[in-house]
Amino acid sequence: MGAWRDARAAFDETLRVAPSAAAWEGLSWATWWLEDVAACLEAREHAFRLYREADDARAAARMALWIGDDHLEFRGAEAVAEGWFGRAARLLVTVDASPEHGWLAVFEAHALLEGNDPVAAMTRATEARELGRRHGSVDLEMFSLATEGLAMIDVGEVERGMRCLDEASAAALAGEFENLAPAAWTCCRVLSACERARDFDRGAQWCSKVEEFSLRMDAHFLTGVCRAHHGAILTWRGNWAEAERELEAAVDELGEHRPYWRLEAVVRLADLRRRQGRLAEAEDLFTQAAAHLLAMQGLGELHLDRGEPAAAREVLERCLRRLPHDSQLARAWPLEVLVRALIALGDHESASARVEELDLIAAAIPTPALRATARSADGLLAAATADHAAARHHLEIAVDLLEACGTPIECARARLELARSLLALDRPSAAQTEARAALASAGEAGAVLERDHAQAFLSAIDRSADDAAPPLTARQLDVLRLVAQGWGDKEIATQLLLSEHTVHRHVANI
Repeated sequence: MGAWRDARAAFDETLRVAPSAAAWEGLSWATWWLEDVAACLEAREHAFRLYREADDARAAARMALWIGDDHLEFRGAEAVAEGWFGRAARLLVTVDASPEHGWLAVFEAHALLEGNDPVAAMTRATEARELGRRHGSVDLEMFSLATEGLAMIDVGEVERGMRCLDEASAAALAGEFENLAPAAWTCCRVLSACERARDFDRGAQWCSKVEEFSLRMDAHFLTGVCRAHHGAILTWRGNWAEAERELEAAVDELGEHRPYWRLEAVVRLADLRRRQGRLAEAEDLFTQAAAHLLAMQGLGELHLDRGEPAAAREVLERCLRRLPHDSQLARAWPLEVLVRALIALGDHESASARVEELDLIAAAIPTPALRATARSADGLLAAATADHAAARHHLEIAVDLLEACGTPIECARARLELARSLLALDRPSAAQTEARAALASAGEAGAVLERDHAQAFLSAIDRSADDAAPPLTARQLDVLRLVAQGWGDKEIATQLLLSEHTVHRHVANI
């Protein structure tokens, strides 16, 4: 297995001696794995024409489906791909139900997932899976099961969807698939699902198995995709040096042959650059993948990092407009960032509505990562409305959940917010403990923004203690909290509904 050059040579020799549609089809797969796009498409089109001449509608439809997928995957040519998918559909009308009908259905399910319609995608994937089972096509059945599982996760059935993906991936890596290409796609499905659900332990386990498979099959493009998802998981876990190596290698390996998959690596590298404080590089990378939902979310966070909450709100609301309410899991992550932007703008009413939606999602999908996200948002809103006792309650729960998830930077951010509320509750010692823990986590990973905010917060507390000043008022504590967060007089005035002059006086008094 994986001897694609030898296979190509063998098919070339067969075609020289006795050309046939089957030999052209075999050559198309050898060149597909070698990523010789021109040769692959030429071979598939030869096979299509010969199958048509032989009046074999099923085989011709099969080739039309793969040609369409190749145009989509290698070249991003959606119109050309749709033309070939349409050709396959018309040919299949003339024949009885077959695995080819199932492949058409699962390709349609994939398109529906890409179009953020997981409910319709699940229906088509279920139809494809049943056709695969009925016709004894394991690769069709299991790849459809993986697609069905991904759609389940998008609508909030995370546990059930993950079980489907685990089973399909086990079958793929065990060699049960007749066609190895869907085995590779199934691997992509499970890694994507782990990242979407922020199930990092499961993701790490599958990353290791997929990498073994890709090396055994000499499939460099799959190694690249595996590295992109693995790099994202490493980023979330705070292993940024290793994440950088993986993501840079993924961008290089995927190269120009698979532009869509390369963007999957680019957008994740952009997120890492943003977290590292390399904002100009991050913005350039996000721009390369501007239509990608992760890029839109990342740009929203980048605007917040720059102190531009209005711009963040604009891009995040646009992102959410692309996601139907059925896509609960996908909506959760940009919602959390939008809550932060709305709070920064002082729009507590809009923030409350978004927090309510996030709480409903977390109630429907009670994974630790989602519960932590919702609790963090609850805490931020409570702190913004000066209910620091409630903020402390929510943020302590969020910190515990984020620690269990193994996401140290998100945990550091929640700790720092908790520290601000503790300070507002006149508990400076407890506030310092949380801020120091946040500083340690941020410093270890190289999280510049979180590190600087924690240092500013601790320095402000130290200066207050050194000056032996009278206790700060509640309003001065509110101002101090925002100063420690890196805000200027104008932003603080907007947040607290004060004049800039009043804010300046508070800062001077502090």
